[in-house]
Amino acid sequence: MARPATPGFACRECGWTSLKWVGRCGECQTWDSLVEQGAPTRAVAAVAPPASRTARPITEVGAESSAYRPTGISEFDRVLGGGLVPGAAILLSGEPGVGKSTLLLEVASRAAQNGERVLYVSAEESASQVRLRAERTGALSDELYLAAETDLATILGHVDAVKPRLLVVDSVQTVSSALSDGAAGQPAQVREVAGTLIRIAKDRNLPVLLVGHVTKDGSIAGPRLLEHLVDVVCTFDGDRQTALRFVRTLKNRFGPTDEVGCFEMTGDGIAEVPDPSALFLSRSGTPVSGTCVTIALEGRRALPVEVQALVVGTTAPQPRRIVNGVDSSRVAMILAVLERRCGLRLSTSDVYVSTVGGMRLTEPATDLAIALAIASAVKDVALPQTLAAVGEISLAGEIRPVAAARQRLGEAKRLGYTQVIDGDAGSVHSAIGIAFAAAPSERASVPAF
Repeated sequence: MARPATPGFACRECGWTSLKWVGRCGECQTWDSLVEQGAPTRAVAAVAPPASRTARPITEVGAESSAYRPTGISEFDRVLGGGLVPGAAILLSGEPGVGKSTLLLEVASRAAQNGERVLYVSAEESASQVRLRAERTGALSDELYLAAETDLATILGHVDAVKPRLLVVDSVQTVSSALSDGAAGQPAQVREVAGTLIRIAKDRNLPVLLVGHVTKDGSIAGPRLLEHLVDVVCTFDGDRQTALRFVRTLKNRFGPTDEVGCFEMTGDGIAEVPDPSALFLSRSGTPVSGTCVTIALEGRRALPVEVQALVVGTTAPQPRRIVNGVDSSRVAMILAVLERRCGLRLSTSDVYVSTVGGMRLTEPATDLAIALAIASAVKDVALPQTLAAVGEISLAGEIRPVAAARQRLGEAKRLGYTQVIDGDAGSVHSAIGIAFAAAPSERASVPAF
């Protein structure tokens, strides 16, 4: 006799499968996350494709139906590569309360105001709650249809009845299908729901915007297959202490994956920030010691960011190293280079390093600005406000060139920074001397190291 098929077990976090139950997932290492699922098999018959779907030479396939349709929000269009592509499935993920629903409601409202019929499906809120948010943000339109549903079949019925040109589903983890076992949000349900919506999008040239939840570590909840199914994966993040929000692309089949869109959360909703150059600079009118400006890259966008440092003497056996917005390991390396190569006594002082505006700097091109800010704080010499620094520091004290140096230099000149210290300075010691020589204060003489 043939052995009956054994139902497998799947991880509810990542979708990893196993023939038998185990206490810990072999893929994501999550404890007690495997649930039983049926694995029915069925024979697949060879079916001839319809005449409209027969294979054709690629030169005969038209691209007119795949033209970009701008959403009316230039920062979101920048991230998508130019706008919405008919038939595209776009996944937007982010932490709770960051503003995902507000952004997509604004996108739906702009499309409806341009005469396109939009269906907004809310599986987490009631239609009246969405209406209240639309009133607050000014997103009311007669072409914007709302539906509060969690059943996939009912949602497809609304799509057939409304015949929209844009579909928004908030969120894919809260929609369930009767064709799959398990509760909403489990890997089998997410696969079934996402696969059906993507198939509808391709068959009808209907752009679909999906909202995705995230796990505790910030990754997209559900099976990894979800990210492979969709065409575009965007993340919406930002610091809760500030109103600034960033939209980044992790995957984009229709455009670049290194673009960043800047938004600001306001009382009236979300507003795009086309030129965020002044958001990460202090408003001080006079030069202050311990500050230096660097030109950081967010995607393809160059942004000036001010780095601030404070050095205070201490008698504690273990001096403090407090950082905010920068990598603590890189700051520790820069402190070691400054003490060994430049002679600055930092082992007996508390050092505090922070960025302005909640910006997070992770690239090594900001090393030189951090070093100049610390040196300025140690010697109490204020650097000129028209000076910027860009460069990576090696353990030998040398300044290495950075990526997109020409773009950074052009942005610095556009913003009025007349002097940019980069790899041409040669070493950190020389860069500190150049910066102090340009300082406007009376104590601007080069210190003896």
